[in-house]
Amino acid sequence: MKVEQISVFLENKPGTLAEVTRILGESGVNIRALSLADTKDFGILRLIVNDNEKAREVLGRKGFTVRKTEVVAVEVPDRPGGLGEILKILAEANINVEYLYAFVQQSGENAIIIFRFDETDRAIAVLSEKKVRILEGKKVYTL
Repeated sequence: MKVEQISVFLENKPGTLAEVTRILGESGVNIRALSLADTKDFGILRLIVNDNEKAREVLGRKGFTVRKTEVVAVEVPDRPGGLGEILKILAEANINVEYLYAFVQQSGENAIIIFRFDETDRAIAVLSEKKVRILEGKKVYTL
């Protein structure tokens, strides 16, 4: 039920993000979802891709620092309050959301929220108990 995400540490300067996407594209690695957070000097690019090992290998060869993290992909109704319902379940269980990012495949259907929790296994158990649909990695990598 966990999804493998890669995090790439980037120098915060023009062209660095373009270089990462070029390297992945030329290597045949398809980006399924992404998030970029920055500070003054560096950024963290979080990616869900169709081939994690290849992405880590090609970016590592080019000198980028790449780490693997386990996250959880949750289907959320694409309507007002959909995310709030999920967050309420987590809050009531005292589970902290460290970060999240989202994407929608088609408006009006379900959104996919990528979560990083402080207690991943417990979050999965709580959400599953409440009948929240959690996607397997192999499904997310091919969306």
